[in-house]
Amino acid sequence: MCGRYSIYEPMDNYLRQLSLDLVVINGYDHEQINRYNVAPSTRVEVIRPAPEGLRVDRVKWGWAPFWAKGKRPDPINARAETVATGKFFKSLWTNGRALAPANGWYEWVLDPADPKRKQPYYISSNSGEPLFFAALAEVHDQLQPDERDGFVIITADADEGLLDVHDRKPLVLTPDGAREWIDLNTTAERAEEIVRQGCRPAADFKWHPVSKLVGNVRNQGAELIEPVPLQTSE
Repeated sequence: MCGRYSIYEPMDNYLRQLSLDLVVINGYDHEQINRYNVAPSTRVEVIRPAPEGLRVDRVKWGWAPFWAKGKRPDPINARAETVATGKFFKSLWTNGRALAPANGWYEWVLDPADPKRKQPYYISSNSGEPLFFAALAEVHDQLQPDERDGFVIITADADEGLLDVHDRKPLVLTPDGAREWIDLNTTAERAEEIVRQGCRPAADFKWHPVSKLVGNVRNQGAELIEPVPLQTSE
C-alpha cells in the first residue's frame, strides 16, 4: 500500500454499513467528509471501540511507540505477517484495534518501459460500498491532540489481479469481520485469525488509472478518483 486513500461520505454512512447496535459516545460531523487524498501524518476519522459504545476520532495517520519516536518517520502501515508478534506494535495489539473507514485507496505502478514513470491507480469495491481497513490506534481522550496519538493500517499480501497493481494491499474487512475486529470481546488470538484469514479477495475490487494530480497532497477534489486514459511510454 503506497500511502494514500479516500474517505468522502458522511460518517453516518460508514456506521450504517457496520449495522452496529452501539451508541457513538462522542460527537462527529454529519457532513460529507470529502477527503479524496488522505496522506500520511494528516488527521482523519477512525472508529474505535469503547466500554460504553463506539468513538469516532480524528487521529494522525502514523504511529510509533514512545521508545521509537524520532528515530524515523512514524510508520503508517503494519504488516499482517508480524503485527501480532513483533515488539513494535505490542502495546496496541490487545486494546488498540480500530477501523479506518474508506472508499478506496491508491497505488502507483511503475512503467516497465521507463522506471522513472509511475501511473497512479484507484482501487475501490465492485459494489461501491464503503471499505473498512483493519487498523491499530492509540488515542488519549483529551480535548487537544496528544503527541502519542496515531494509527496504522494493517497490510497483507495482494492476490490475483491486484498483484499487477501492487504486491501489498490494506487488510480490508467485510462488515461482519469489521464488527468482530472492534468487538471488545474478541480475543487477541481471534484477532490473529482475522488478520490471517479475514482480508477480502481481489475479486471484490475494481481499479482504474487516475490523474497524477493525486501525487500532490494539496489536491483533494473528486476528480482525483475519476478514470483517465492509460498513458504508456512509446
